[in-house]
Amino acid sequence: MQYFIGIVPPDEYKEQIAAFRNRWASNRLQAVVEPHITVKAQGGLTEDMHWLENVRGTCSSVQCFQLSLSEPGSFGNAVTFLSVESKDVYDLHKRLVDTVSPSPELIKRYLELDRFHPHLTLGQTYWGMNEAEIEEMKQSAMHALVPFPTFNVKFVRVYKEIEPNKYVPFEDIKFGH
Repeated sequence: MQYFIGIVPPDEYKEQIAAFRNRWASNRLQAVVEPHITVKAQGGLTEDMHWLENVRGTCSSVQCFQLSLSEPGSFGNAVTFLSVESKDVYDLHKRLVDTVSPSPELIKRYLELDRFHPHLTLGQTYWGMNEAEIEEMKQSAMHALVPFPTFNVKFVRVYKEIEPNKYVPFEDIKFGH
């Protein structure tokens, strides 16, 4: 059983992203998890749940902030995503990593701290798409997903793995202000 922590876009835009993802029959990402921006990956979020109260405490001292989604980008030919613009999301990420205190190996494995690149994944080869589809999706997102929203982030969502490669919302943790 694994967990991770994410930011969810507003419902209307989340549904627009889900419909966009589903235009590619090969894209299995929708069956894995809803559209989100990961702010704390699985490392250190263990089944014993000791970390959860600490995360709640950290979030109680976080102030709500604005986040903007923007142009599609990619990690090579394997992943296409919407970019995230917000300096506050980096601070939130660091605070959550510091709170959970995963090992240096886990920080490296899950690309955290200096390697953290916030994004909202649209599709990736790992979940069934081929490189041509990834490029097509990236180009299509430039038109299909505009205007890119700016929204207030008031909470994070903890996701729980209920079966291999299937994550569902577990708990929403509101910020303090």
